[in-house]
Amino acid sequence: MTQRIEARDLFRAAYENRYTWEKNFPGYTADITFRRGDEVFRAKVRVNPDLSGEVFDIADEQAKKEIHGQLWETAIHRIRRTFEETHGKNTFSYGDIDETGAVEILVGGKSQGDRYKVRNNEVCHVHRHIHGVVVTIDTFSSHDTGEGYLSHRYDSIYRDPKTGEVKAGRSKFEDNYEKIGKYYILTSRVIQTEENGQTVTREFSFSNVKLLEPAVV
Repeated sequence: MTQRIEARDLFRAAYENRYTWEKNFPGYTADITFRRGDEVFRAKVRVNPDLSGEVFDIADEQAKKEIHGQLWETAIHRIRRTFEETHGKNTFSYGDIDETGAVEILVGGKSQGDRYKVRNNEVCHVHRHIHGVVVTIDTFSSHDTGEGYLSHRYDSIYRDPKTGEVKAGRSKFEDNYEKIGKYYILTSRVIQTEENGQTVTREFSFSNVKLLEPAVV
């Protein structure tokens, strides 16, 4: 009889299968076209080696803020941290298996109440308490880079952790990447968000992506 893999080991394998940038990632520059409904904005962006983001050559402050937010969202998920750094103080146990075969992982310890689902060595469901809200993310398809997976189509929704009340409408995402040098970098993101009973589409298109030259030591 084959011994069942521990929940911690199953989740660790999926965590370590995510695509991330190595610690000496040089950063990059790009041109961006941001479409929000009928509005179109153009700017230049820079992601620094420390993964901070900058937005240039745009006058509209709200559009600049939204572009910067996407740079931050993208970069924070490319940071390479070991499993122990992120989850060393957590415990893990099995929950249910859903109709797709995804295995639920229940978290205890420091992140008590969080839960995930793992399918085909990928995290396909996230339910986390972050900054006073609960975010739930479901991933429906992914890109296989050969060096880890990147989410392709997914959605997210935010709720009040005590009442379950929806704090922000559901957002649907579609991300596409290109390999620049040896790194996979986001080149397009389309977000459809429910706002006041209507669907608002935001499209971020990155072009002329160029890696920054590494510093001479």
